Amino acid sequence: MEPHTLTYKIASDPDEMDQIYQLNYETFVEEIPQHEQNQSQRLIDKFDEENIYFIAKDGEEVIGMITVRANRPFSLDQKLADLDEYLPNDANPCEVRLLSVKRSYRKSRVFYQLVKLLVRYCLEKDYNMALISGTDRQTRLYKRIGFEPFGPMVGTREAMFQPMYLTQERFETSSKAFRKMMMGKTQKQLNFLPGPVAIKREVEQAFFNPPISHRSSDFIENIKVVRERLCGLVNAEHAQIVVGTGTLANDLVAAQLKKLPGKGLILANGEFGYRLIDHAERMNLPHEKVEKEWNEKITIEEIEFILESHPDVNWLWTVHCETSTGYLYDLDRLKELTNKHQVKLCVDACSSVGIVPIDLMDTYLASTVSGKGLGSYPGLAIVFHQEEIGPSKEIPRYLDLGQYAKMDSVPYTHSSNLIAALKEAAKRLDMNKKTVMANAIKRMLADADISFLGDKHYSPGILTIPLPHSVSSKEIGDELKAKGIIISYESDYLLERNWIQFAFMGDVTLAEFETACIALEAILKHRMKKV
Repeated sequence: MEPHTLTYKIASDPDEMDQIYQLNYETFVEEIPQHEQNQSQRLIDKFDEENIYFIAKDGEEVIGMITVRANRPFSLDQKLADLDEYLPNDANPCEVRLLSVKRSYRKSRVFYQLVKLLVRYCLEKDYNMALISGTDRQTRLYKRIGFEPFGPMVGTREAMFQPMYLTQERFETSSKAFRKMMMGKTQKQLNFLPGPVAIKREVEQAFFNPPISHRSSDFIENIKVVRERLCGLVNAEHAQIVVGTGTLANDLVAAQLKKLPGKGLILANGEFGYRLIDHAERMNLPHEKVEKEWNEKITIEEIEFILESHPDVNWLWTVHCETSTGYLYDLDRLKELTNKHQVKLCVDACSSVGIVPIDLMDTYLASTVSGKGLGSYPGLAIVFHQEEIGPSKEIPRYLDLGQYAKMDSVPYTHSSNLIAALKEAAKRLDMNKKTVMANAIKRMLADADISFLGDKHYSPGILTIPLPHSVSSKEIGDELKAKGIIISYESDYLLERNWIQFAFMGDVTLAEFETACIALEAILKHRMKKV
């Protein structure tokens, strides 16, 4: 088992300490009969005040721990006579104790990650050797990490322990093999694309049901349920679902904007903002624009200056999440601004619906797709609108949003398989988990010294990593792909900037990203050594 919210840290607050004492009791009283039972069902170590506790947490639950202390005598001094005779002359040891991982987490990376955190701490303190009394039940696992046995077994018949030590060199050598072993447990391909995304099993099953007619009552009921569910998700009055992509959804928006008087204002600070400008130009929409360098913030003050100096601006069009960087516009402030100036707000929300909470009240039109944050297959374009929209013969049939509204989104042939999959996916959205996982992922990258764009205000669904000029993003992406880890790197706009991206829009877990992060860290270290 590997949870979505796994984090590693040094224990610091009273609740964590209380859970440590409970876990200590469960392991070294109930499971390994090393201490006597007590009514409190807590076991406080005799060196508790000296111990540094490294813990693994699933949310708020402590599910693993390991401790280190450097003050002599060690517990091994009391179990093994002449301990120093077994150690190298230059040894500056610390003692590792109380390793415990809850049963349901033992076939995961928890043990490895705890040891990795501990080794980093030991190096900071200039300890060059960690000693441990390893339970005979886990000797094989300790050896895989790099621990070497020395001296005779110690303990009692009920609880036998093998003295072992770990050096930095042994950990670095053995952990490579351990990581390969852990990665080998994941046979499936790991998909970190912004689309197509990794699909939940239940969504796959819904898609593979036999197709039915788009004129049948069952299909009409299914698409009605999906439209209502989508509207409830974003607080919209209407949703039209069209067979197509996000590009089509934005062409549908552009076609409606052509009916409005005056001109528009388009915001762009990344690939998809600039694509909105291209949509407008192809539709011959008169417009102003705020153009910035990629990832450069566009302020509300800059937008308001344009609106005040161009009173004939009647609509504003922007992406919500700029997929090329993860930049997330402040939708609430944009709504306040457009309401103030009586301007219709249109939003490309292709990479944000299903990822972050969105309230489309006070927006005119908004686009999204089935194959990103909603967690389904690509192939359905979605346009939300608040006002009733009627057909217009001035618009090509397939781009006429009013025609879809008139026919309850089924004026032409539709896909029952895509609708069934989207219906199932929409039931299973959990945006809170995406945010929690994104925070854990950023901590993991920071621990690996891998830089990324943005801060807490960026989307939790996209993480962009600018690579040093000395390594090639294409080569990094190719090497990850060869390992079964699929990331976004092959788009021209990413290749030009030497960026790679991890997207967390589909059915991905923290454990899967941990595997990817370990692989990325190893690849980068290897390539940087060659420079």
